[in-house]
Amino acid sequence: MAISVVIADDQEMVRIGFRMILESRPGIDVLADVVDGEAALEAVARLRPDVLLLDIRMPGLDGLEVTRRLCGPDAASGPGSTADEPYRPRIVIVTTFDHDAYVHTALHHGASGFLLKDASPELLVEAVQAAAAGDSLISPAITVRLLRDMAAGAGDPSGSRAPDKPLTEREQEIVRLVARGRTNAEIAAELFLALSTVKAHLANVQGKLEARNRVEIAAWAWETGLVRA
Repeated sequence: MAISVVIADDQEMVRIGFRMILESRPGIDVLADVVDGEAALEAVARLRPDVLLLDIRMPGLDGLEVTRRLCGPDAASGPGSTADEPYRPRIVIVTTFDHDAYVHTALHHGASGFLLKDASPELLVEAVQAAAAGDSLISPAITVRLLRDMAAGAGDPSGSRAPDKPLTEREQEIVRLVARGRTNAEIAAELFLALSTVKAHLANVQGKLEARNRVEIAAWAWETGLVRA
């Protein structure tokens, strides 16, 4: 089944470019492109896309507020939800601005990825595919810097949440690589594991940490000192 996408950006050329890139790839279907946050919420409620590509700076509601409404604590009763079926699209922020505050806020609200608009077409496609699969992708230029700085400002590492069930040595090894920005395929190659094995370990880690995505897993690793600069 094709990955369904909605694009929200106030710049027409950006929307056209993203649509051309994504529609040129098999398995991706762009349902709509819209110009602001309110239109993004309406399109998500009406079309229920798998992935929302979202700019930060838009007229009216900005991308951070849209992310909060769709993926934050109250999202289960938000646009597109039903009483029996809470709905949360995967959100990939694509912006010109890589300010750490923007990145941190977007991820805290539940975004599944953060890309700069000068990212390659391949990286855009990978981010959409990763988000649809429940994974996360952040521009490599900011990944390690962001997580390292988040850890530096976190204070005493002992204050970070500890899993109820400790991570195994293998799980810790994989988490360290996740925190360094490695993809699942790169982790599998580096540790001589099957890709399915890496995914299974990460699923276990995600459950132990009660993390929503691999970004939160990586942040935990930096905050607790499991991985260091």
